[in-house]
Amino acid sequence: MIAGLALLPIKMTIAAAVVVSCSLLAERAGPLVAAMIATLPISLGPVLVFLALDHDAAFIAASALGTMNANVTHASFVLSYVVLAQRLTTLPSLAISLAVWVAVLLAVRSLNLQALPLAVLTVFAFIIVHRLVRPYLAVRAAGPVTLSRYAIPLRAACVAALVGIVTVAGERVGAAWAGVLAGLPIVLSSLIVILQPRVGGPAAAAVIGSGALGLLGVGLGLAVVHLMAVPFGSWAALASGLAVSVGWNVLVTGLSRRLAP
Repeated sequence: MIAGLALLPIKMTIAAAVVVSCSLLAERAGPLVAAMIATLPISLGPVLVFLALDHDAAFIAASALGTMNANVTHASFVLSYVVLAQRLTTLPSLAISLAVWVAVLLAVRSLNLQALPLAVLTVFAFIIVHRLVRPYLAVRAAGPVTLSRYAIPLRAACVAALVGIVTVAGERVGAAWAGVLAGLPIVLSSLIVILQPRVGGPAAAAVIGSGALGLLGVGLGLAVVHLMAVPFGSWAALASGLAVSVGWNVLVTGLSRRLAP
């Protein structure tokens, strides 16, 4: 192994720094731009990179397939939270949404779908969810969202913990479940915990709901990683998957601004 337990603190620190940097940018933008930044693979990407340092291309391909299962399940998380946040406070909204996510994840995993059916399911799931949550996306915060003193350490700790868990668990649970763990909705959950108490449920829901199309791009990028890893190598696959995800979010942002009144 190239990177073992001795490098675990370095992995956790680097991943946390990447996520915090992107999150700081997200908090100074509107709901759409914030969501497009938040749905970039800013926690997933470092996890997969560190898995690639420790494992071969076949492991990365299998992990990407596992993460596709987790990512498509985010559709249920987004829909649940957007609806619940209109009436409930932060912890009940988040807790119920996570419970729904776990239940749907287990159902999707039981289907044992391969990359192509999962990619098709991803497209349909997020397009449907986007259409369902569109009425809730026009809400804006009353004023600029200021960064609380808890925001940076919370996000850094959550993402660092995720990297540590996935790195250690990857040796024990296998590629598929390592990929599922890498796909935990850690960034979305962190945003909810930070945003809703300060801007209210409807405004926080507008950010999370705006991320449905961005998560579609993540799913497509993961499909590329799965298909390319073995024939072209892990690094070419990860770079191509990142390009697909980033390119998709840039395209969505550009089209949304052009079509805005």
